[in-house]
Amino acid sequence: MNKVDTKERIAKLREEIAHYRYEMHVLDNLSISEAALDSLKHELYKLEQEYPDLITADSPTQRVAGKPAEGFTKVNHLVRMLSIEDAFSRTEADEWLERLKKLEPRGSFDFFAEIKMDGLAMSLVYEEGIFVQGATRGDGRIGEDVTRNLKTIEAIPLTLRKPSEKEIESFLKRFHGQLNEQRVCEVFSTHRGRIEIRGEAYLSKTQLARINERQSEKGLELFANPRNTAAGTIRQLDASVVAERRLSFFGYSMVGDYGTQTHEQTHEMIALLGVPQNSLHRLCANLDEVERFHTEIYAMRDELPYWLDGIVVNVNHDQLAQTLGIVGKTPRSAIAWKFPAEQGTTIVKDIELSVGRTGVLTPVALLEAVVLQGTTVTHASLHNEDEIERLGLKIGDTVIVEKAGDIIPKVIQVLTQLRTGKEKAFHMPKECPMCSSPVERKVGEVAVVCTNRNCFAQQLAKIIHVVTAFDIRGLGEKIVEQLIQKGFVTEPAEIFELEPGDLLQLEGFAEVSANKLHKEIQEHREIALHRFIHGLGIKHVGEQTARDLAQAFGSVEKFRHADIQELEAIEGVGGVVALSIIDWMKDEVHVRQLDDLLKLVQVTLPQSLGKDGKFTGTSWVITGTLESMSRDEAKDKIRALGGDISESVSKKTSFLVAGDSPGSKLDKAEKLGVTVLEEGEFLEKITTS
Repeated sequence: MNKVDTKERIAKLREEIAHYRYEMHVLDNLSISEAALDSLKHELYKLEQEYPDLITADSPTQRVAGKPAEGFTKVNHLVRMLSIEDAFSRTEADEWLERLKKLEPRGSFDFFAEIKMDGLAMSLVYEEGIFVQGATRGDGRIGEDVTRNLKTIEAIPLTLRKPSEKEIESFLKRFHGQLNEQRVCEVFSTHRGRIEIRGEAYLSKTQLARINERQSEKGLELFANPRNTAAGTIRQLDASVVAERRLSFFGYSMVGDYGTQTHEQTHEMIALLGVPQNSLHRLCANLDEVERFHTEIYAMRDELPYWLDGIVVNVNHDQLAQTLGIVGKTPRSAIAWKFPAEQGTTIVKDIELSVGRTGVLTPVALLEAVVLQGTTVTHASLHNEDEIERLGLKIGDTVIVEKAGDIIPKVIQVLTQLRTGKEKAFHMPKECPMCSSPVERKVGEVAVVCTNRNCFAQQLAKIIHVVTAFDIRGLGEKIVEQLIQKGFVTEPAEIFELEPGDLLQLEGFAEVSANKLHKEIQEHREIALHRFIHGLGIKHVGEQTARDLAQAFGSVEKFRHADIQELEAIEGVGGVVALSIIDWMKDEVHVRQLDDLLKLVQVTLPQSLGKDGKFTGTSWVITGTLESMSRDEAKDKIRALGGDISESVSKKTSFLVAGDSPGSKLDKAEKLGVTVLEEGEFLEKITTS
């Protein structure tokens, strides 16, 4: 076959492969076997290898090509990629509609409901019908260019499809008088100019199982759920890794004027252009129909091949949706009607007790493993004796466990009808499980407390608390355990008296590591006042309260001698906290430990504490591991510039700083439309004026 014939054959093969891709991913009805389709792709590959100059960027063979990328460039979205407000009940959905009707009393509201996929929002840009750019949502305005990776997803066409005349005629007839027919025909027949389609990249449950099977064979850690795995996959620098994991894609919107006037029409246009869409969407005349759709999808969610966490309810008419406008980063015209918090049933195998730094005994339910929201749950806090009594819980009971978002799993109900008679009642012990000393419960309090100040568990927890508060890195729980067991450390001050020779006696230490840890400890002899106060371990005095106290008093001496009126006068310090501080300062053992610490450390008050800065009025969350500094150091830098720190993501969060292995906080931030900063972006933000 000469070059002219080869060129013609290549063109035909590309056309046929594109057609079968449409059948497979959009129609879900491949008319030939996958083996036959693979054979066509293989023939195309061989012909292109024979004539490399005939290879084009939109060829099916070019889904994976080239060397791994060195990084991702930024992409400015022409139109912001918005997040959607959550609703969790019919009542909240009704309230949403009432707000819309107040804004547009004459508006005619019908709705287009679609599946809320548990994936990653993506933007696909086509020029003259050719896929030229794919980007993540990022902060809504600026995302990352992941074109190479998205090209590996077979569901995403490299060239937009041109519908047949019959298909176009059917589309126009179906929506006659409801759209701009001339513009629609132009889009379908010419693909002229820029066409942007947005949608969700996701990983199916089957693919996750296949990936985890390979992970297991290699002895590697398993991936927790499809969404997190998809997120990590999209950000791979090697596109071949992305191709191997076989992500998929559903389109759900278009950016620009393409002649359509409703969300329903847009969905059908997306499919005709060759981009898959979820077939479970539904046009609903009112919220009653939306609620029925929500109920149906919730009932069938476990049988679906992908993960989802609710439905998206859109005002169907585009002009009305546009008139309703945007609030912050969310359009008024849509809500994400979420499913109830995920629950599961399991059996309480036993109830264990943990002993904290204040001596409080906390009962913890040891559970038969149950998977909730993609994570395996084996423990749940029972809080205290009264909570166990309220639940009527016994060891061996079948229980309902709930886990929602970042919330710690909790037992919410005991299924007493499933009891066999072999269940055992649980009683708080009379003695500490760690040191066998008597325990007590003060009148009016729920906590049961070990009375032995020298209890190993309390010592360990206290030392770990100081280490964390002072941000001494490298001094982990296992090392502290050894230090206590060998008698090197019995109270916080003794940390700073350690010598390299002491550390050499610990398991796993050599001269270099001992000297390194000793240097790290010594570098923390100078400590900021708020860290010092937090490190004392006073009940009810957390990190933020310690900052408030440091700002108010300015020195350890003023703080330690403050009376209850002075303490209560501080914003954020109530009567309970004030009384806890007074009681702590009256204790002779605590006073001695405080004095011992002051002999070995120098307490300072940062000049920036309490002053306004360029971050004033912003709220920050840090997740994952940072390379350039510890998370505590990052928090200090943010606070020094006037920002507030929070441990949980909410709609009030301004920025989330994401290090390595960011976890579920990143997921929540993206869903809420919170601005996410990678470490480099964070460093740039804190160093620029």
